[in-house]
Amino acid sequence: MTIIVTGAGGFVGRQLVQRLVDAGRPVVAMDNASDGAATGARAVVGDICSADVRAEAFRDGCDALVHLATVPGGAAEADPAASRRVNVDAMYDLLEDAKAAGNRPRIVYASSIAVLGDPLPGHGVDDNTPLAPRMIYGGHKAMMEPAVAMMHHREEIEGVSVRLPGILARPKGPSGMKSAFMSDLFHALRANQQFMCPVSPDATIWAQSVTCCVDNLMHALMMDIALMPPTRTVTLPAQRIAMSDLVSEVARQCNVSTHLVSYQPDAVLEAGFGAQPPLATPMAECAGFVHDGTLAALVTNALTVIAKE
Repeated sequence: MTIIVTGAGGFVGRQLVQRLVDAGRPVVAMDNASDGAATGARAVVGDICSADVRAEAFRDGCDALVHLATVPGGAAEADPAASRRVNVDAMYDLLEDAKAAGNRPRIVYASSIAVLGDPLPGHGVDDNTPLAPRMIYGGHKAMMEPAVAMMHHREEIEGVSVRLPGILARPKGPSGMKSAFMSDLFHALRANQQFMCPVSPDATIWAQSVTCCVDNLMHALMMDIALMPPTRTVTLPAQRIAMSDLVSEVARQCNVSTHLVSYQPDAVLEAGFGAQPPLATPMAECAGFVHDGTLAALVTNALTVIAKE
């Protein structure tokens, strides 16, 4: 089963490619940087917008494609043309390439909770909540979910789109994501450093660890396709966490004081990433997707990955 992973050098991509290689799966690791492939994967380096680069990736066929490559939220706002080029045009080209290279290949598309927009309804979000993206990133992600569904219903691919919540904890350094502060907290406390949190202690986020995220992507690759709803899209289960609780648990596991953290809320960040209401994901859970289970497990999983970086 030849599996092509785009964004293979990214935060989630690295973990997924390693998991697939360890499982003995033939993997093609696509990324625009040369250090994106795990040992045992075939690396294809270049821009996914290039037809030549995609042709090299698909040269041996395609049984499955996991599409993680993206221009993320903050970067998409700064460069809408790049977002359209990568998040819309190249995504559709990848679907066409996969269809041509395989026999109804499995497509796992990493969408985002950004498609839901902001502000989110205070009473909660569930499988019936309409999409109302405000950010360019969320809008472009929302455009491509129906493309996956359309090709699935035309029996050209097997489509599985999963909306990712906040994934913890990303590596240190610029990511282009406005939600990066969630991961920065882990790195600061692990290093026993002070941290200025840009949302309030009562701010609530939806999150899962990268370990859990990769578990879900592996499940999306192997699951019974009939378990997916007709939209071919589910919002992944996530824990709803208050920032003060996250700070307390990270500090406890790092054996440092919560007094390292102070709060200076940014109204825009609070509205977009710190006001996430109760979340119900019955369709995803019925399809076999999961969250970390407990806040302690989420933090342990995230810190374990950081320790391996």
